[in-house]
Amino acid sequence: MSAKTYLWIEDRLGKASYKFWTTFMHELCPEVIVESKINNRELVKAVKGLTDKENKYIIALDNSFDNAQVYMEQKILKEAASKRANVFLLDLICFEYTLLEFDKLIDWVYAPKDEFREKRARVIDAREKLVQIIKSGEVNYKAIQEIMDYDSNLDNHNIEQLSAKLLFDLTRNTGFEVSKGDLGECWRKTCCEWTDRQEDDICGLDQARLTIKEKMKSFYLGTSLYSEFKNIGLEMPA
Repeated sequence: MSAKTYLWIEDRLGKASYKFWTTFMHELCPEVIVESKINNRELVKAVKGLTDKENKYIIALDNSFDNAQVYMEQKILKEAASKRANVFLLDLICFEYTLLEFDKLIDWVYAPKDEFREKRARVIDAREKLVQIIKSGEVNYKAIQEIMDYDSNLDNHNIEQLSAKLLFDLTRNTGFEVSKGDLGECWRKTCCEWTDRQEDDICGLDQARLTIKEKMKSFYLGTSLYSEFKNIGLEMPA
């Protein structure tokens, strides 16, 4: 019997992250089996208790560098993975940041003359600044605080919470809306199969009309997922 490849994630079934990963893998690498471990603690526990040496395990655990609990769990996870030749870790800040860093995010969510581009200019600018400082590797609390200033209600958010808030503010009331509990249909379906679409709901893909496979390929190439999967020896067809 041939060896199987699993992707273990920390989010529960039905959550936005689970919906995304199952869609992504189904379209680009359907042989990979996505499994939820309910939460980050259970995911770490599952890796520590892993005795199977035949199958391959890819682990997606948030690496929120300014969250003390997550940092400790990452440390334990890395130690457990280092003892197992068939366990591979994806170095991702969090699911929300991965969507946020997508190079075509703004151009997909908003049509060229969409009024949201002007109404949400502050959050668009905040997103751009966050992606720039993360990619530069020069993250500091002063820069993060300046980004948080786009919303006066934000206070003491770690990088995961800030990414989730930015992503929701950018995508709300669109087919790409992302919250903790749900992933907009436009991330999961071919254009344009958004069930609740209104006549004036025109996004940046209104003319392109991509298939779901084309969307996932574009996302793969336009985020850190490309380098992360390449680093562990799993290159998707692009």
